[in-house]
Amino acid sequence: MTIAVRAASVVEDVRTLVGPKSPGANVCWCLSYRVPSKLNNELRGPARGEYVAELCRAEPPPGVLAYDGDEPVGWAAVAPRSDTSFARSRKIPHVDDLPVWSLWCIRVRPGYRGRGISHALIAGAVEFARAHGAPAIEAYPLDSGGAKVDLTMAYAGIRKNFERAGFAHAADTTSVLAGHPRVLMRLDLR
Repeated sequence: MTIAVRAASVVEDVRTLVGPKSPGANVCWCLSYRVPSKLNNELRGPARGEYVAELCRAEPPPGVLAYDGDEPVGWAAVAPRSDTSFARSRKIPHVDDLPVWSLWCIRVRPGYRGRGISHALIAGAVEFARAHGAPAIEAYPLDSGGAKVDLTMAYAGIRKNFERAGFAHAADTTSVLAGHPRVLMRLDLR
């Protein structure tokens, strides 16, 4: 299997990874950290998909997708931190005033897990941020200490995967997800 990571500009491929099975469903679409809470609550059913379609047509697109041939098999949300709710977070600190980018969601389709796709997505997100001028990229993964993490809540990533990609622990946070603390990991891109 050869994995290619590309900008998430094809809405149908993004839908395959983070969209609902039913068009009227109110699933995340990976919008909860991307838009203000009020807008996130107002976007219902098909309006969520329409909003994501606009993001896919914008520059930069809302993240990256991993492909096995033409098949979309993984997703990573990445954007300037200033364009996310992490910009206003009281639980995840700001390390400094650099205009960093955030990588906050990694999803690999069932049937493709355990094949290194999350590692390819992290590397692809780093390159995407670098290509768009980011001086550094942050992630806020779970520090599970090796304990098993529920796959639904593992979207934030696992600390060891970011360490493997060259990220360093930059700060502790007061954010907890699925019973595990989240840490701020950072990679300098300059």
